[in-house]
Amino acid sequence: MTTLSEKMSDQSTRQVSKRVSQSVFDGSRLRVVLLVDVNDGAQQQFLEAYEQLCNQVAQVPGHVSDQLCQSIENPSQWLITSEWESAPPFLTWVNSEEHVRMVEPLHNCVRDTRSLRFHIVRETGGAPAGAASRRRLQASPRIGDGVIRHALTFTVRPGSEEKVAGILADYASPQARVDETTRLCRTSLFMHGNRVVRAIEVRGDLLAALRHVARQPEVRAVEEAINPYLEQERDLGDQESARVFFTRAALPAVHHVTADELAEGERQALYYPARPDCGMRLAELLAQQDEAAAGDPDSPVLRSTIFQRDDVVVRLVDVRPGARALLPEPGRQAALGTLLDGEPVGMDLVTDRRSPDA
Repeated sequence: MTTLSEKMSDQSTRQVSKRVSQSVFDGSRLRVVLLVDVNDGAQQQFLEAYEQLCNQVAQVPGHVSDQLCQSIENPSQWLITSEWESAPPFLTWVNSEEHVRMVEPLHNCVRDTRSLRFHIVRETGGAPAGAASRRRLQASPRIGDGVIRHALTFTVRPGSEEKVAGILADYASPQARVDETTRLCRTSLFMHGNRVVRAIEVRGDLLAALRHVARQPEVRAVEEAINPYLEQERDLGDQESARVFFTRAALPAVHHVTADELAEGERQALYYPARPDCGMRLAELLAQQDEAAAGDPDSPVLRSTIFQRDDVVVRLVDVRPGARALLPEPGRQAALGTLLDGEPVGMDLVTDRRSPDA
């Protein structure tokens, strides 16, 4: 009988750096799990929407397979799983306008959804014929630091930047404790021109934290105050309008690296405008450079998180006090040049808040 370890030795694997606690660039396959709570009486509508969706998804590069499952305990609960050759093609699709339009019929018949994404680290069972080249697994699991990182980005109307910055800087922080297992650790907000980037760090359940923040009166007041200045209109009182806005605003973290030194640093952000269809490749190149620099004792960067969606790439860094987050050296800048649609720039810090016991 073939053992699991023997199966692993036959598959293409990639060693992971212990300094990198999060990355979508491992090259390993991705399992996506979507938990769905269907409205009462809408099962048939949901099935029809799923059939239409899966036929379209099957044509997306990088998609391997999917399954639809119904709960044996509660028929209103459904599970959609899909497998992808790696994380980047999935993220490119799920963050696209095509995806926003594609899933609209699905959301019209569900109460709630939750998406979970996992790299495949181990598996049992034989590979389908001709699939060996796709069976890429991580050689070892990543050692996380217990922090989930996420960001939102949106643009405001030109000329309103100063007013928006004032609103976003002047509000009472929401309660850090969400529940017994989840708490807000840090919120950092930056602007460059009319683009806003809000990065958050959470211990526990990110979705629970986001919902907690959205319910806080002080946060709702700020969101309502900036509504007139947004380039993309939204109605937070309308569930579908709010969902579409925050879907488009999501700026996922695709890579995080921490140097061996654990000192506190000063938070800075760099914005990298990517050429069309080059955002993911640009983020991967920056991730490689950050990973290489993490072992350099002369590097000013203590920690770096790269966020990417479409042609928006943001590098959030903690640097030694008094230092600046350096842009790439001339040789490396040349490598980035073919992927950039403009010069990388430092973003202006609007506010950086940490909970007392983060």
